[in-house]
Amino acid sequence: MTNMNRRDAAEFFKFVVPSILSFALSGVYAIVDGYFVGNRLGDAGLSAINIAYPIVAFIQAAGTGLGMGGAIRFSIFRAQGRDDKAREFTAAANWLMLAASALLTAVIMLCASPLLRMLGASGDMLALAEQYIFVVTLGTVLQIFGTGLVPLIRNIGNSSFAMIAMVAGFVTNITLDYLFVWVLDHGVAGAAIATVVGQGVTMVFAIAYLIRKKQFSFKISLDRFLSAAASVIRIGIAPFGLAMSPNISLMIINKFSAIYGGEAAVACYACIAYILCILDLVLQGVGDGSQPLISKHYGASDFPRMKATRAFAYAFALALSAIGGMLMFAGRAQFGLWFGTSAQVNAEVARIMPIFLVSVPFVAVTRITTSAFYASERTSLSYILTFAEPVFMLALMLILPPLLGGQIMIWWSTVLARILSAALALLLKARADGQDFTMPSEQIKSTPGKA
Repeated sequence: MTNMNRRDAAEFFKFVVPSILSFALSGVYAIVDGYFVGNRLGDAGLSAINIAYPIVAFIQAAGTGLGMGGAIRFSIFRAQGRDDKAREFTAAANWLMLAASALLTAVIMLCASPLLRMLGASGDMLALAEQYIFVVTLGTVLQIFGTGLVPLIRNIGNSSFAMIAMVAGFVTNITLDYLFVWVLDHGVAGAAIATVVGQGVTMVFAIAYLIRKKQFSFKISLDRFLSAAASVIRIGIAPFGLAMSPNISLMIINKFSAIYGGEAAVACYACIAYILCILDLVLQGVGDGSQPLISKHYGASDFPRMKATRAFAYAFALALSAIGGMLMFAGRAQFGLWFGTSAQVNAEVARIMPIFLVSVPFVAVTRITTSAFYASERTSLSYILTFAEPVFMLALMLILPPLLGGQIMIWWSTVLARILSAALALLLKARADGQDFTMPSEQIKSTPGKA
């Protein structure tokens, strides 16, 4: 079905399995904070973390986008044997991550309260969310480099060490969450400290590895930086959006749920979102794990192998979505209890979870298609898919709940938006596959042997 030989399949799993584990752990970061805070502060604390999380996700998505933009260009030029050119893009990405850290720290510090109110926080929920965001913002640089350097390690060819770096941060996060939230009773601020320090540990591991491999550098001339930075940003918008899109959706769902269902509905979706984000990130792990291979084959103009890798990624992601969906269906009655919710909220989580599981295979299709598009520099198509889901979701939530049933249609609008996004993904894929893959004109001119 996928026309992959045994050697290519082995290489696929060598990249993808550690990537899946890495992304799954990044999802558990969010769950860990919710678990410890929810069991200490109850629904109000859990809701505050959930309301504030899109801001945290924006910081981390900025790192992911810039790191991935540099890593993709690195992989393409390295496949052409142009290592010096490849390193220019990682240096440009490092400068961009440093600049983004300073900018986001300043902006979020100044705008945290209005942003949280816009996201639906008020009263005690707002106060708790402000505490969480203040600490998280102080550690912006650690989070951006912690998430941004991992894609480069993966594209160098060591997906396993990328996983090790994330495991080290994850273990640190759990240990400090227990210490600061449960033992020292520092509440949401303690959870934020744990998150920031955990990302810092990942950053230290990543920098140490890249220095040892002579791949960590800020060395690039100003004239080369401007063009390299523009290329990194152009490609990085899509992985940034892919990392951020679920959180844009989260903001939309929280806002409408606060209107139609109140704090109980927000807490209910917090539990569902925490659990589903693991499965969503597993699927993203398949896409981003296959990205170095797709970019390598694309850079070498080996388009049949590139398409075979993509097809294998579809099959594997759909299999994982089926397995994950069945496991979550089986455990749905326990999820709310894990986060210390009230009995009412836990019962609602168990009742609503099957609705969201309908959308999981469609998420798999969208994630793999989007990753394949930006891995092969089809940036305009990846942009469309990246932001399609929240646009569909917003439109449906403006229309369906007032007409057909309030809060229940908030849940169904989410599912329908993901189905529509997958349909759009397949339509764009079919259209793109009907055209010949070609290298961008910039690379045709600069690639040895090309006219």
